[in-house]
Amino acid sequence: MASPDTATLLEDAADRIGDISRVDLQIMLRRAALLLRNSGAVSMDDDVEEALRHLAGEFGMTRNDTIRFIVREWMEKNTYLPVHALDEDGDVDGTA
Repeated sequence: MASPDTATLLEDAADRIGDISRVDLQIMLRRAALLLRNSGAVSMDDDVEEALRHLAGEFGMTRNDTIRFIVREWMEKNTYLPVHALDEDGDVDGTA
């Protein structure tokens, strides 16, 4: 049997907040804080980090926003995500 994840434990604690001990709540909150603190970190090789810093500077974005942008673009180009659709009433440049 798999143990419940931190989110499930927190939701359960919220449902029965009057019954849960202070110590158990402290443990769950510390686990949640640790997960949040570590969730944004994606480590890369030094050459990739250097390229990311360069691109982030060019794009005027943060490192994490640049990674999100690259992954989204790759997923759209490889049909893992739908391509952003233009609305029918929008202006376009050029001719068909």
